[in-house]
Amino acid sequence: MATTRRYRVRALGGRLLLRLLLVLGLGLLWAPSSVFAHGSKYSREKNEPGAPPKRESGTEFRMEKLNQLWEKAKRLHFSPVKMSELNVDLKMQEKDELNWKKMKAEGLDDDGEKEAKLVRNFNVILAKYGLDGKKDVQLKNTNYINDGTENDVLDDPRLEKLWNKAKTSGKFSSEELDKLWREFKHHKEKVHEYNVLLETVSRTEESHKNVISPLEENHVKEDVLHSKHTELKDKLRSINQGFDRLRKVSHQGYDTNSEFEEPRVIDLWDMAKTANFTQKELDSFREELKHFEAKIEKHHHYQKQLEISHQKLKHVEGTGDKEHLSRNKEKYAMLEEKTKELGYKSKKMRAVIKPCIFPSRATCIQ
Repeated sequence: MATTRRYRVRALGGRLLLRLLLVLGLGLLWAPSSVFAHGSKYSREKNEPGAPPKRESGTEFRMEKLNQLWEKAKRLHFSPVKMSELNVDLKMQEKDELNWKKMKAEGLDDDGEKEAKLVRNFNVILAKYGLDGKKDVQLKNTNYINDGTENDVLDDPRLEKLWNKAKTSGKFSSEELDKLWREFKHHKEKVHEYNVLLETVSRTEESHKNVISPLEENHVKEDVLHSKHTELKDKLRSINQGFDRLRKVSHQGYDTNSEFEEPRVIDLWDMAKTANFTQKELDSFREELKHFEAKIEKHHHYQKQLEISHQKLKHVEGTGDKEHLSRNKEKYAMLEEKTKELGYKSKKMRAVIKPCIFPSRATCIQ
């Protein structure tokens, strides 16, 4: 009798175990696919350095910190043109940061110079758009295209004085004032870049003094500092040349025989003329700059069209005409996308052209 009871208990236990295994098996089959997709923190997928983060639907960028900046700019009601410019700068920053992550995973950037440059560039973007917390209130409209006389500040009394003198001189048409304002804004951005780099170099020098490190590592840091000091000198020279040009143009007006009109192109051309180019290289570089300027001018054209479309869209929204509103929304979306695309291509082209002025130019100019 006891033996029979023992066999029944074993059989019952076996059936319970079988049922438990079936339930667990079904649970695994019905488990959400994300469980398998994400894996544990020790899985190969989680620790694979090469795979960049995927962009969530509804977000503009793959990196969360950039999305936060983008949302902040929207809350501050930046103009459509300023939003498109910010979009381009953030896309370039994101591309560089993702490339740096791959480099770091491969054991490159030992001295941290690439990382330091990324931080500098990010700080420049924050300062350029007033997103660094130093300005509590952003103006709702900071678009120079409207009339060239916007309320945005230049952060330099000398620049303010020159700009006000040029505005009231009567020597400039409205188009020339727009162009001159772009030069003033470009100069302001260069000063921001210089100040951020200067602050970075100062911090690096301070840490360099306070840290005792092996002789070889010390030598590497000194090389990095020397490189930064050279970059500082180049930027300061460019700033001084730019201010001299602004002072000359503000007093005399634009020279109809000038080689280029776009501020960024003028900067590059001035640097090229003082670099160690042969005449053939200089001629080749001039042609590259003409292509670059044409692309920038096209970008400016779409910026203007985007602003006009934005004004029309606001007007149509008040009329209640749904069909008209739908057409204007489509046109605005197209212009917005095209403006971003051209802005990105222009900035990318400048990133390729600028290094050609320095010793590595032989690889750039055919």
